[in-house]
Amino acid sequence: MGSISRREMLALSGAALASGAAAPAGEGLDAVARKKGVRFGSAVGVGTPPNSAFDDPGYRALLARECGLIVAENEHKWYVLRPAAERYDFAHADRLAAFARESGLGLRGHTLLWNRDEWSPKWLATHDFGPRPRQAAERMLTEHIRTVAGRYPQMDSWDVVNETVDPATGELRETVFGRILGPELIDICFHTAKAAAPKAKLIYNDYMNFGPAEAKHRAGVLKLLERLKARNAPIDALGIQGHIGGGVDSPDMTRFSPADQRDWRAFVDEVRGMGLDLLITELDVNDKAMPADIPQRDARVAGLTRDFLDLMLDYRELKQVIVWGMADRYSWLQGTSPRPDGLPKRPLPYDAELRAKPMREAIAAAFRAAPERKAWA
Repeated sequence: MGSISRREMLALSGAALASGAAAPAGEGLDAVARKKGVRFGSAVGVGTPPNSAFDDPGYRALLARECGLIVAENEHKWYVLRPAAERYDFAHADRLAAFARESGLGLRGHTLLWNRDEWSPKWLATHDFGPRPRQAAERMLTEHIRTVAGRYPQMDSWDVVNETVDPATGELRETVFGRILGPELIDICFHTAKAAAPKAKLIYNDYMNFGPAEAKHRAGVLKLLERLKARNAPIDALGIQGHIGGGVDSPDMTRFSPADQRDWRAFVDEVRGMGLDLLITELDVNDKAMPADIPQRDARVAGLTRDFLDLMLDYRELKQVIVWGMADRYSWLQGTSPRPDGLPKRPLPYDAELRAKPMREAIAAAFRAAPERKAWA
């Protein structure tokens, strides 16, 4: 896709509606959210046509209508940007940045370091850091962050580090950079990001969730945040991914239990007590174990979404809500742990034909019911 103006985006929107994609009349979700000091946005992937959400004009029109922000699904991750140690490939990331500028959308960055070896480029696992590995590893890491963050000054925020806490232990994951640099790795990332992107909000992002099985993960995230604050790392907020699933998508599950809500509030209260803001960064609902019946399934997805957002929007520190895609057709969950009945999943606000679902109205209703707060500048 080449350059596209706001006028062209409106034309695309009209074409999308004429072709059968159904967007509700009235305000987009970001416009509703902004009345309460919140921003709404979505992830979008720039992949290989015809499976790329970004290459679908109806989908781009939907983003322009509903969102105030977009974030790259994978295009800022090391395994996409760094095909080799000495080579960057910004082609997909640059397309997304241009689209954001030309369509009047804000842009989030995800992520400067996904600190998990299984999601790092293959060359990194065998890279020779030479006789002074600590200096070489720190140089590679800081050079990468300066290069990537410096290339996109339009970024509203950066997920500086993603998923560095091991859910099984609550400790930092064992990774290539972690084994060489130790816990200071995280400090280095945040300080380098602050120097490279002084206007962006800096985020630690992770997928800790509800329930007793997630207790170690939540405790580990709190431990990491406390350490960063104690060492004066320039961190502004915690990104709560919001992938609702696992223990909450059983066939009889329609609401979060009081015990789960109590434990979750205790966790969030600890975060806000450190003076940190909050974001929901990757919201979707895994309906793997829900009934096949579409109206029933959509109602349960919408109910869980509303419960989660009502709980989170009760905190005035929550500044943004980002869904991990707007339409079911392009959800990463379609290729992850499929439903036993083989049916497509319905985890997002719009269906595969870009028609609004009950989840979309649940998001709008949660914004309308939320208390006002001071928006990020």
